[in-house]
Amino acid sequence: MGSTSGRTPLVAERRGAGRAPAGGTTKARTRSAPKTAARTGGGNGGGRGNGGGRSGRGGKPRRGIVSRFFRWIGRLVWGIAWRVTAVVALVLGTVTWYFYTQLPPLSELLDARTRGSVTLLDHEGEVFAWRGETFGGQITATQVSPHLRNAVVATEDRRFYRHFGVSPRGIASAIRINLSEGRGPFEGNGGSTITQQVAKLLCLGVAFDPAQWKSEAEYESDCRRGSMVRKIKEVPYALAMEWKYSKNDILTIYLNRAYLGAGARGFEAAAQRYFGTSANKVDPAQAAMLAGLLVAPSYYAPTRSLERAQGRANVIIGLMQQQGYLTKAEADQARANPARLSEAAEARAGGYFADWVVETTPDFLARDTTEDVIIHTTLDQHLQRAAETALADVFATKVKDGSKAQAAVVVMSADGAVRAMVGGRKTQVAGDFNRATQAMRQTGSAFKPFVYAVALDLGYSPADFVEDAPLTINVRGSGPWSPKNYTNTYRGIVPLTEALKHSLNTAAVRISEAVGRDNVRRVATDFGIDSDLAAGPALALGVSEATLLEMTGAYAGILNGGSAVTPYGVIELRLQGEKKPLFGQGGGIGERVISEQAARLLTYMMSEVINSGTGTRARLPGREAAGKTGTTQAARDAWFVGFTADYVAGVWMGYDDNTPLAGVTGGGLPAEIWREVMIRVHDGLPARPLPMIVPTPRAPPVVNPPPAEAPAAPAREPDLAERILNEVLGTIGGQP
Repeated sequence: MGSTSGRTPLVAERRGAGRAPAGGTTKARTRSAPKTAARTGGGNGGGRGNGGGRSGRGGKPRRGIVSRFFRWIGRLVWGIAWRVTAVVALVLGTVTWYFYTQLPPLSELLDARTRGSVTLLDHEGEVFAWRGETFGGQITATQVSPHLRNAVVATEDRRFYRHFGVSPRGIASAIRINLSEGRGPFEGNGGSTITQQVAKLLCLGVAFDPAQWKSEAEYESDCRRGSMVRKIKEVPYALAMEWKYSKNDILTIYLNRAYLGAGARGFEAAAQRYFGTSANKVDPAQAAMLAGLLVAPSYYAPTRSLERAQGRANVIIGLMQQQGYLTKAEADQARANPARLSEAAEARAGGYFADWVVETTPDFLARDTTEDVIIHTTLDQHLQRAAETALADVFATKVKDGSKAQAAVVVMSADGAVRAMVGGRKTQVAGDFNRATQAMRQTGSAFKPFVYAVALDLGYSPADFVEDAPLTINVRGSGPWSPKNYTNTYRGIVPLTEALKHSLNTAAVRISEAVGRDNVRRVATDFGIDSDLAAGPALALGVSEATLLEMTGAYAGILNGGSAVTPYGVIELRLQGEKKPLFGQGGGIGERVISEQAARLLTYMMSEVINSGTGTRARLPGREAAGKTGTTQAARDAWFVGFTADYVAGVWMGYDDNTPLAGVTGGGLPAEIWREVMIRVHDGLPARPLPMIVPTPRAPPVVNPPPAEAPAAPAREPDLAERILNEVLGTIGGQP
């Protein structure tokens, strides 16, 4: 075979000669191209062929360039994305790790209150009031009632057990809702998981600093702000918590730290506050009501509006049924039997009394306590309700609508143990002005028993006589002073009992002047009237001021036989969990002020005030009682204070701005309030006689000598009372 070098291949030329045959080399294609061109000679066919070849070479590269451009863009985006993702992941991991190292043991996160609470028990040991944020004790997600655990998860985070601490779906949904309702993306619904809410409760690990925040409320409000920066910080903190703690641990923190209204911190405290039971025992209806508080604790608190709280609970019951935590039958049962407040929570009794107890307890054990304190008090909730309902009934039936007149009531035992206290017409309040303990008011004729107490202690008898007639006394620095009776009439020579039961002013002044004002001030002070008593003769008419608590305590001294009492409300105080009290009773019977005989005689005189004197409207059916009315100048204050063998009660009525009472005296509405209070207080108690001495009646003294024509009366040595009376008549110019 001959050599083929330099020959033209024996194959047909392909269209598009620019393409090399398969297996050919670049060099061969380069050499053949000119020969092909020479052969075709640029004719029409060759021209078309050439043209077709250039078109093919031009289209494919353009498509290749676009494809390569998009591939380049993709590689660029991917390169940036994975680098950014890596940086974000690195930063997120670093911050998460940092938060993880800062998280304390679980036990340190369950109660982070900087202050303690005060729980008040009545005299039978039942809880009736709380002060401060109470913490009912540590509970766990595994020990708490399953209904409560399910209610919280169904309400706050139904995917709680499935997510890793953050729910992108929930956040996106919250942003959509907020924007659709015209709010900012992070205003309103936050889409937070329970883990994120716990992160907020922990303030992302920032501890409360009094130098930075004025109060814990301001601190918590700042921690709950829904800003973008706060949301971003929540993510690594929530991840760190999921890394550090189990799901049940996180839920345990939530159950212990959430605020649930009415001063209850945590679900155990709330269950005890509202239902009088443990969070371990709540039923579905109670659990739903508690879980419903999370969205707005104060607004949905059942102590504020039970109907509103029950309506919110029905929504939660529906969620529990929808998510399979309750069957239809269980949900219907819960709706048909909604949760109700415990008796103590519903009554909200003794708000004024609780305030008084806390105010009279050292601050470091009450208002500023860092411990949880239990105070066992003297309050009797039956008597408290009796006082509240009696006051409300009288105002509802005998006071015109719209009246702004106020009233206060105190009920105590003879030893000074306060059993009930009403500091104003709004009874279910706390922190309000307490007119029983804080209002200093003139006492009027309710002060007169102390004048007669001095006289009886000096040897007077209720059967002795005193003159009720016009009287003028020159007061040093003030000039003449002439007291007048309320009726502007005078009775002449009357027994002391009659002078007191008809509240005769001139007679009381004469007795006060006879026994000495200093003695009257001393006895009143020793009985517990702690104010600066007047120095002039008007002292006897009650121009000095006192609180209702002081006056009631002073009358208790008369009932107990003449010994002073210090009104008290605390039986003992102890720290929660401790058996030994820090201190015990804070008051009671003190030193003797007047003799027991004088006290028993005075009790008789005061019983006549109710039997046939100014206080007849206070008379109790089938029960002995003693008391005294009091009305101040221009009727700015009206009083009735009195007692039975069992209890002492005081009533004050007036206006906070000292406006005169229209047509009201101590023997009117205050006496009726006192009567209604005491009828309820003594319900079910057997009637007991008053501890009193009834004096032997005496003949009126002979002040003027008999006429000359009358036979001379046999000579008689005047008794002590007559000698004092004659001295007074001669000293101050009284006329028989």
